[in-house]
Amino acid sequence: MSFFSLFADDPAPKPPDLGWPFNSPTFPFAVIAMLFLFWIVVLRPMSRREKAEEAKKMASIKRGTKVLTNAGIVAVVVTAKEGEDEIVVKSEDSKLRIKRSVVVQILGTDDAEAAKG
Repeated sequence: MSFFSLFADDPAPKPPDLGWPFNSPTFPFAVIAMLFLFWIVVLRPMSRREKAEEAKKMASIKRGTKVLTNAGIVAVVVTAKEGEDEIVVKSEDSKLRIKRSVVVQILGTDDAEAAKG
């Protein structure tokens, strides 16, 4: 044993071998394929379902429906024509003309307003 070998650095430790799938050149493609499959099976049907629920909600807006807008206004629908994007709502003593898309939640019906129409 020589004098210099006593002070020599130890060789760098070898990183652990993670096995077949991780050191394969096709591993990144497999991960991308799994993410794509997840998107097809889980996320895409979920967004379709949400769009269908949104369309159903917009179609159920009629005279006398109590709604909440994205601005926080609770109002009762006065005029809602089928096929039109705008509706007229009444909140307290004011009437507003709003788009159907700003309705966030349907709170129920106002029987007094529904009886008028």
